[in-house]
Amino acid sequence: MTDYVKFLRDTSPYINTHRGKTFVLALSGEAVAHGNFTNIVHDIALLHSLGIKLVLVHGAKTQVEERLKTSAITTKFDQHTRITDSASMACVKDAVGSTRITIEAKLSTGAVNSPMHGARIQVVGGNLITAKPLGVKDGIDFHHTGEVRRIDQKSIQKQLDNGAIVLLSPIGYSPTGEAFNLNYEDIATHAAISLGAEKLIMFSADQGISDQQGNLIKMLPLNEVPGCLDNLNGKMALQHALMACYQACENNVTRGHIISYSDNGALLEELFTRDGKGTLVLKSGGETIRPATIDDIGGLLELIEPLEEEGTLVKRSRELLETEIFRFFIMEHAEGTIVGCAALYPFNGSDCNSGDSAELACVATHPEFLNQGIASRLLEHTENQAIQQGIKKLFVLTVQASHWFKEKGFVDASLDDLPIERQSLYNFQRNSKIFCKVLG
Repeated sequence: MTDYVKFLRDTSPYINTHRGKTFVLALSGEAVAHGNFTNIVHDIALLHSLGIKLVLVHGAKTQVEERLKTSAITTKFDQHTRITDSASMACVKDAVGSTRITIEAKLSTGAVNSPMHGARIQVVGGNLITAKPLGVKDGIDFHHTGEVRRIDQKSIQKQLDNGAIVLLSPIGYSPTGEAFNLNYEDIATHAAISLGAEKLIMFSADQGISDQQGNLIKMLPLNEVPGCLDNLNGKMALQHALMACYQACENNVTRGHIISYSDNGALLEELFTRDGKGTLVLKSGGETIRPATIDDIGGLLELIEPLEEEGTLVKRSRELLETEIFRFFIMEHAEGTIVGCAALYPFNGSDCNSGDSAELACVATHPEFLNQGIASRLLEHTENQAIQQGIKKLFVLTVQASHWFKEKGFVDASLDDLPIERQSLYNFQRNSKIFCKVLG
């Protein structure tokens, strides 16, 4: 099998999961000006072609600074917020308009030798943000600096449903006809919350959030974000990106992502690979263990079939798996992939050895997630479920994991120790080792 074919097969579950979902992507003016922006646009076009609904929010700080410098205009800041007087606002309008045109032009590319050939993307914007003035704070008049009052959710949703990409610029309008300079991160957060977006994706100069040793944090539960924010002193842009993800996830956006705008392909790697490329901020923790449902059949087969082929697990047909699905527990990765499973088969009590006993079966971990404690957590969960059902003795049959089960408290058992109903099904050709653990 070629790497190309394997890649397409590996990405298929993500494509199916993302199709029809709404993603909000936020890029600073610096990101738009970066040499990798063209590649980002190509990746955005690819997401659009896969049926993902996209809202693109852009900033223009870099472009505004250039125009202010050219015009010899100096602006003041208060707590990192620009005070936008009338002269500065003229530069803001010029910079935002120019940046917006640059983005629209990139998204309109369709040359034969371009990755976007035949894309024909419709980009829609306009007065979709209602703003209000920041006003006077601590005696300081912020003039034309504003904040988001409302996102026109209905109009944006209508355009997304019609297949357009919605482009939101960092200028909002008041009912009195005034224009205000807005923070693009604030717009992105409000848009993601208002639209009930599946993801808010923040592009950053950094690859993501790193720990104190400089290692990239791949997955960040929501309750750990405040501590990370405290450790980002001096990294204002990264702090703003993380705060945007935090506020969005606090308000029912499922996931926030922080990725690099300078890393070619970071967006696709973050969305279509298990390891990702940046930092994933989760509303709820990482992997979760839950009972399997009929909708999990495909993912379970993908997980256990390679182990069946090599003889580690007993073969199960799809039909058998469908009838026994209620016996299974699965561990689901934050991105929806099944990374582990285990099954519990209580015996029916037809003889004196079986009334309070059960078999643990089909303990499996995805090969890309080995040595992460997944099987141990599944075992603990399954044992707890067994105890709740009044099971006191847990049997397991294995051909390759004897030492692992012994480490988990299982002891050697014989065929005679198994309930009669299980003895009759024992496969002498496999010659599985039998172990038992007393629960409680």
